Amino acid sequence: MAAPTESALAAHAAYVLRGNDTGTLTTAAPKLYPHQWSWDAAFITMGLSTLSVPRAIAELDWLLAAQWSTGMLPHIVFAPDTDYFPGPDVWVSQRSEHAPKSVRTSGICQPPVHAIAVQQVLAAGRRAGGTARKEAEEFVARTFDQWLAWHRWLDRVRDPHDRGLLEIHHGWESGMDNSPRWDAAYAAVLPREKTELRRHDLAHVEDAAQRPTDAEYQRYLWLVRQMREAGYDDERVRDVVDFRMVDVFMSAIMAIASDVLAELGDELGRSAEAAELRETAGRFRRGVLSTVSPETGLARDLNVLTGAWVQTETIAGFAPLLSGGDDALVERQLALLASERWCGHPELKFAVPPSTSPCSADFRPRSYWRGPQWPVVNWLLTWALNRQGATDLAESIRGESLRQLADLAFGEYYEPFTGEALGSRHQSWTAAVTLGWLSDEPARETHR
Repeated sequence: MAAPTESALAAHAAYVLRGNDTGTLTTAAPKLYPHQWSWDAAFITMGLSTLSVPRAIAELDWLLAAQWSTGMLPHIVFAPDTDYFPGPDVWVSQRSEHAPKSVRTSGICQPPVHAIAVQQVLAAGRRAGGTARKEAEEFVARTFDQWLAWHRWLDRVRDPHDRGLLEIHHGWESGMDNSPRWDAAYAAVLPREKTELRRHDLAHVEDAAQRPTDAEYQRYLWLVRQMREAGYDDERVRDVVDFRMVDVFMSAIMAIASDVLAELGDELGRSAEAAELRETAGRFRRGVLSTVSPETGLARDLNVLTGAWVQTETIAGFAPLLSGGDDALVERQLALLASERWCGHPELKFAVPPSTSPCSADFRPRSYWRGPQWPVVNWLLTWALNRQGATDLAESIRGESLRQLADLAFGEYYEPFTGEALGSRHQSWTAAVTLGWLSDEPARETHR
C-alpha cells in the first residue's frame, strides 16, 4: 500500500483529534485515557492550533481552571462519569486546601511544556490573522500570570536548594512512568499495605507486557497514599515520601520553557517578569549541565535520598539538547544521538530515538518507556534542535517520524525494530505532533 500523502496524513490526524474531543476537553485517548493529562494537553493544544485557534485556547483554559492556588498544574484533570483507575476516589485531592473546588484532579504535576504550547497558539493565531490573531493575543495577556505562577511554584517548591534541578516525588511526574531511570528508586519503595488494583489499562492493550506490572503499580499507589495522607502539603510531602528524584529532562524543559515564557513576557511589556524568567532559565540550564557524565556525555538524574547518580542510557540523557548552554557538549550529544547507540542503530525500522538505548541492558522494545519510540518526545527534540540551529538532524528525525506515522494508527508509542504501533491507538498527542510536523515550516520561523 502506498504511503499517504502529507495532506491525507494531516486529514487523518485532524480526524483523530476531533474524534477525541468531548466538547470541553480533548481526551488523551478515548478508551485508555479518558481525562485530560497536563503535558498531553500542551502538545494536543499545539496540534489543535493548526485546526482552530479558539479550540486550542479552550483546551488550555480547561487545564488552567484546575490550577491549584499554589500555582501547581495537576497532572490529571478528571472528566466526570468516566471509568479510570486510579481515579479521583484514590487521589482525594480535596484534602488539600489549595486544590480547586469545582473539578477533581490528581495531586502531582508533570513537565512544564505549556509555555511552548502558548507560543505555538500565538504563532498560529498570527498566521491566521483577523479574529484568530486577536483571540490568541488576548489569551496570552489574560493567562500570562497563571503560567508565571506555575513556573514560580516549580522554582520555589521543586528546587528547594536553588540548584537549577527539579525534584519529583513520583515517576508519573516525569511523564516517563516506568523508565529504567527510576528502577533503583522504586526498588527502595516498599509498600506497607497493598491497594486493590482495578487495572483499567490492561483492558485496552493487547499485550500486558507493554504496561507496568502489578508490583510496579503497588509502588505507584503507595506513593500516592503517602502524599494523600500528608494532605499534599509541599513541605510535608518532602519529609515523608519514599521517592525523591532530580529529573534532569524535566529540568531542561523548565529551562527552555522559562525562556519561552520570558519571550511572551517581553511582548506584553512585562520586563521585570521576563528578567526573572530568564534568570530562572539560566539557573536551570546550568543545573542540567552540572549533571553531565564526563565519560558518557549524557545528563543524569540524581536520587536525592541516596545521593546516587542514575547512569542508565535513556532519552533523558539528551536534556542538554533542549536547554543548551554549552556548544561543545551540544555537538558531542548531536553526534551521540546520530550514532549506532541511538538513531543510527542498524536494526531500527525508523531512525528516531528510542526511549532507552538499544545497546543498554535495560532496553525492552515493547515496554512503555523502557525502549519504544515516542513521537511526542521526538517532536519536542526536533523543536529544540531547530531552535538550537541543528536543523539537519531535526529534519532527519521529522522525516523519519512522518514515515513512521504513515501507518495512520497514531500509536501511543512504537516498537523500534518492527515499527508496530503499541499502547493506545488514535492517541491525541501523537496526532497533534503529526500536525505540528506537517506545519513545521511556518512554525520554525517563530524560533528564529
